[in-house]
Amino acid sequence: MSGPRRERRKTDPALIDPERLYVITGDLDDSERAALDLVTMVVAQAEPSPTFQPEQAAILRLCQAPLSVAEISAYLSLPFSVVTSLLSDLLATELIESRAPIVRATLPDRSLLEAVMHGLQKL
Repeated sequence: MSGPRRERRKTDPALIDPERLYVITGDLDDSERAALDLVTMVVAQAEPSPTFQPEQAAILRLCQAPLSVAEISAYLSLPFSVVTSLLSDLLATELIESRAPIVRATLPDRSLLEAVMHGLQKL
């Protein structure tokens, strides 16, 4: 007996159309893009307006709670480069805020925190 078969998800041809992606991103050259990577956290600062592109409005709705650029790209089924272009536009108009992720090395040492906690418990 064989295991369950996995099927690939069918991608909508409209989602990978290069013309559609160009229309979404506009005529933005690389020098205007914000320095974003896959783990940069994004949070919305405003509600979407009816005049926004559907993708920009979707980003603002998704980012009510902080999300990484990779998660936004996955939820919208758009390439990373297209998402960074959209995010750059939103950053320029201050509709979103981006934050670098917390690096583990900057967090306090767990053993130090446990020692402080045990010391406080003994008081």
